[in-house]
Amino acid sequence: MAILGKIRSKGGLLVGIIGLGLFAFISEEAFRSCESSRNERRQQIGQVLGEKIDVQQFQKLVDEYTDVIKMTQGRDNLSEAELNSVKDQVWNNFVQNKIIEKEAEKIGLTVTDQEIANILAQGTNPMLAQTPFINQQTGRFDVNMLKKFLDEYKKISSNPQSSQVMEQYTSIYNYWTFIEKTLRQSTLANKYQSLLASCLLSNPVSAKRAFDDRSTESSIQLASLAYSTVNDNDVKISDADLKAKYDQMKEMFKQNAETRDIKYVDFKVEASKADRDAIDKDMKEAQTKLQNGEDPATTVRKANSLVQFVSMPVSARVYPSDIAKDLDSMAVGQVKGPKVNTADNTINVIKLIAKVQKPDSVQFRQILIGAETPEKAQKTADSVSQALRGGAEFAVLAKKYGQEGKEQWLTSAMYESLTQSPEGDNLTYLKSIIDGNVNEVQQVALSGNYAIIQVLAKRAPVTKYQAAVVKRSIDFSKDTYSAAYNKFSQFVSESNGDAKALEANAKKYGYKVLERADIVNSEHNVVGLRATRDAMKWIFEAKENNVSPLYECGNNDHLLVMIMTKIHPEGYRSLEDVKDIVKAEVMKDKKFDVLAEKLKGVTSIEAAKAKGAQITEVNQITASSPAFVQATGAGEPALSGAVAAVAQGKFSPKPVKGNAGAYLFQVTNKAKSDGKFDEKSEENSLKQRAFQAASRFMSELYSKAGVVDNRYLFF
Repeated sequence: MAILGKIRSKGGLLVGIIGLGLFAFISEEAFRSCESSRNERRQQIGQVLGEKIDVQQFQKLVDEYTDVIKMTQGRDNLSEAELNSVKDQVWNNFVQNKIIEKEAEKIGLTVTDQEIANILAQGTNPMLAQTPFINQQTGRFDVNMLKKFLDEYKKISSNPQSSQVMEQYTSIYNYWTFIEKTLRQSTLANKYQSLLASCLLSNPVSAKRAFDDRSTESSIQLASLAYSTVNDNDVKISDADLKAKYDQMKEMFKQNAETRDIKYVDFKVEASKADRDAIDKDMKEAQTKLQNGEDPATTVRKANSLVQFVSMPVSARVYPSDIAKDLDSMAVGQVKGPKVNTADNTINVIKLIAKVQKPDSVQFRQILIGAETPEKAQKTADSVSQALRGGAEFAVLAKKYGQEGKEQWLTSAMYESLTQSPEGDNLTYLKSIIDGNVNEVQQVALSGNYAIIQVLAKRAPVTKYQAAVVKRSIDFSKDTYSAAYNKFSQFVSESNGDAKALEANAKKYGYKVLERADIVNSEHNVVGLRATRDAMKWIFEAKENNVSPLYECGNNDHLLVMIMTKIHPEGYRSLEDVKDIVKAEVMKDKKFDVLAEKLKGVTSIEAAKAKGAQITEVNQITASSPAFVQATGAGEPALSGAVAAVAQGKFSPKPVKGNAGAYLFQVTNKAKSDGKFDEKSEENSLKQRAFQAASRFMSELYSKAGVVDNRYLFF
């Protein structure tokens, strides 16, 4: 009881301790929950219709599409620009497919397995023509070839025997699953768009009217008074005028994503005079060595050339375009340069070593001979060569050594696309094939092994070149970069994070302040510079008037600092943001009012001329295309519409408000152009327009899909 009493006496303290314990527990869980949410957000690359996509999911889609491109184009790698394009395409497809799927689900629109089967059976869909399942006789997609492949893939997958074969089959299977998925998505999108287009289709009456509008040509006498004839200072524009016009035009100023404006200083570091002098000295030394006949391979290597020396004649396409352009005009043994190429910022020296005619493709067959020792290999190779020269069957001997000895083609593209110049055994092997006489049996030694080669045919002789090329970038030195960095860094630090000070100091340091408006976070580069991911992150985290840190970017040759000048949130741009556009429209309205008042009561071309109007003849005006008015230098759709409504011989009932002026006109002639009304053709034309209109619905659906694009945080 004493213990119980003691506990009770400390009840308030105990409740407090328990409360603190519970608070700590709850806080810890809340912290964990918040941290988990933050981690989740850090992994989210975007969101569509409330569905989140994380970076791993998106990267998987990118890798899938990249593999498809590599396979279809026979590529190993994609450039940075190509990868950026892939990421954009994957994102756009993801967003569009999610939107279409949601809209289609609302109305019960689907693509069934039977529909896909029918598409495959027909084999006419353009996507199917990009698959390996093309019947060589018909030149069309063959669904039976696909079924056969899928059966083979299933068997090989359940009992893989060769990793190489399995890899090839898996690659083709993955490609097919991508095509099938894309086919299903595009079919659903087409069905949805067709449904929308069907809602917009016209009737034969509309078709006839469209034909009449297009085929009726009018000639007019036109009286023009350009807006430029009214002095801007004579036009008074109030805030109320601007507000009223802004409200009228407001939908034009709606944006679906936040944009930001910046000012920035971008300094490109370039080679100094001392740097150029040092490069010139090296290039003149290389030129002298090549002229004196020193080993070209050694000279090119020691000069740190961007172009490696190729030990055999190759096509001009192997060399950089500026070098290839010079080769044909050079004589063998001639040395040209040093010569600056501003296009790639290099200085070049070229020596043409050989210019010969070589076959672009060679057909050959071979038997490869190996043994425990080089001596045994040579003995076997001697025996095989002697037998072949004595008339033995090539295929029979090849089979004896576990080979097929089949005919195969070697093309220039196959060995000229190698990333490294062929040397040693590779060079010996290639030269034996390219330079070998037709039907001659060659015994080629390859590091203790032998290749018995017989050239069977040579085709398409082309000019090939062997050249020593010393190509050096006109790069800055470390000292030059360090000096440039220190100066730029001092400029940034002196400004002390103050936007006005940064702009003022720029002039003092000889830098130019530039502007870039309406940056969106889906851009891959800031102000056209690569390697600016961190700069992009800063832009979309900064507040107005913030000054960025110094960024080293580009190809490690640019220094960048930015000022955040304006943030434009998603939604409608403010009147202040678009004031110049609105003011120009108000100015146009008021000038038209001035000119319309001037033309009030005018009922003839002569009277309009007396009011100062410029008179011209305008012919072949139709309601379906805007008239171009030479006098004001503008296309005028409103004028075309007004002319269509006025009969031949009549004068326009009132001034027409155009883009560049006020107009009155007299219709002098109306005539039908050659052409017969074809109801079906005209209906099809209207159908195409309906499809175009339907496609514009996507932008409206996009604006309502709650799309969040955070790719800039990851790529």
